[in-house]
Amino acid sequence: MTFLHSPGTGHRHGRDRRAAVVPAPDGRARFTGEAAPTAAVVGGGIAGLAAATLLAERGVRVTLHESEPSLGGRLSGRPTQLADGTTVTMSRGFHAFFRQYYNLRGLLRRVDPGLDSLIRLPDYPLRHSSGLHDSFARVPRTPPLSAMGFVALSPTFGLRDLARMNPRAALPLLDVRVPEVYERLDSISAHDFLARIRFPEAAHHLAFEVFSRSFFADPRELSAAELVLMFHIYFLGSSEGLLFDVPDEPFPTALWDPLHRYLEGHGTDVRTQTPVRQVRPRPDGGLDLTTDDRTTRYDALVLALDSGGLRRVVAASPELGDADWRAGIDRLRTAPPFLVSRLWLDRPVAYDRPGFLGTSGYGPLDNVSVLDRWEGEAARWARRTRGSVVELHAYAVAPDADRGAVQAEVLRQLHRIYPETLSARIVDERHEWRADCPMFPVGGYRDRPGVRTPDPAVTVAGDMVRTGLPVALMERAATSGFLAANALLERWGVRGQTLWTVPRAGRSAVLRRLAALGDG
Repeated sequence: MTFLHSPGTGHRHGRDRRAAVVPAPDGRARFTGEAAPTAAVVGGGIAGLAAATLLAERGVRVTLHESEPSLGGRLSGRPTQLADGTTVTMSRGFHAFFRQYYNLRGLLRRVDPGLDSLIRLPDYPLRHSSGLHDSFARVPRTPPLSAMGFVALSPTFGLRDLARMNPRAALPLLDVRVPEVYERLDSISAHDFLARIRFPEAAHHLAFEVFSRSFFADPRELSAAELVLMFHIYFLGSSEGLLFDVPDEPFPTALWDPLHRYLEGHGTDVRTQTPVRQVRPRPDGGLDLTTDDRTTRYDALVLALDSGGLRRVVAASPELGDADWRAGIDRLRTAPPFLVSRLWLDRPVAYDRPGFLGTSGYGPLDNVSVLDRWEGEAARWARRTRGSVVELHAYAVAPDADRGAVQAEVLRQLHRIYPETLSARIVDERHEWRADCPMFPVGGYRDRPGVRTPDPAVTVAGDMVRTGLPVALMERAATSGFLAANALLERWGVRGQTLWTVPRAGRSAVLRRLAALGDG
């Protein structure tokens, strides 16, 4: 895989001037006519949508299988009727669309060229129960000023804290490369890495714990490599900073319904509520996919499932892949359960409450969103009822926890953070419990699949996939989906999709030289 830098082009398109471009596989423009191959994409989340979109645009005859009633994966939504008779959308919770998500944004531009459906939130505020606050609104975006500015502006850092840090142990933060970061740091936890560098305890809890829990994991369970990669993506590797956008309507309305129509306009057969049960390679090089009601032959396959879904399909498909690949898939882990509680309240929260607040030290509560600050559907309900719509997240909940007690506790913590909600009447509420996020455990990188598999007709996509690129979360899902499609198109001699990432190494030559001292 070749990586180039194109400062001028990237800047003109609104990207970091040092963003890295991953050239597309070359070939003819697209398939035409009945000679086009058939491909099945299994999974209708971001990864599957990216793969299906690119394949369909190149003339491949695509069938998209999704087990749920709607597209979007962990960003899907479903209609529900409130006690007051209003039909609203319940989703699986807040997601931040960071400016570094170049490939995800490229997918969304297919149906929204100006990204008009995304609006900016002015800050990414963090609050600890001790009373400490942090903010990224005034932090410079250009590295290394971004990290220096955060230290200078943060109340969780002091001169004594900086003096206590272990600078040599912190050197890997200065020059993060993929996959080298996994070779160096996948063997220790995020918690232990921060302890090793003697990162200030308050900043540890307020900043890095918030980031690590965005992986739906406890920092003691999360690979330090994933945490350090996040540091690179948001601080020292990119000038995009930590500010982000959010959709101005629920996910289906703003994103997935338009993309669904776009796919069908390109000939894609979208089959929701149609899980794939088994895959069987054929002697002619194709594959048979079995659902609950039929078996269909395809020329190629993209498996764009979550960790649990991928394990199930591979376990039920004994002829798929080889022994080592199958064993790695079988060892994939799923993160602990998480909760999304959405409350429709009969009165507004205080006018100065942010649209999103990351929290630490408030029991199971990890963040609070006031949806009517940005989402049109919630804002219309709030205006009509003079109320508000609040969403609470709890990540990495113990599997054996009393779910009713967790729901009650996150509500109690909301009352601590926003006391005006204590007297509010809950008009209605919805609680979404899920346990389908990938786990990135210490030492787990070697088991994660790459995009390519032992069968050249089969590729894998998803936010747990190894891409060899500095991407994470939703952007890893989108990037891996495009890479999975690229691998198939390259095999067929058809041009693929050009991709972008933040730089693949430390941004500053001086800091890279400092980081090299840690290898001595």
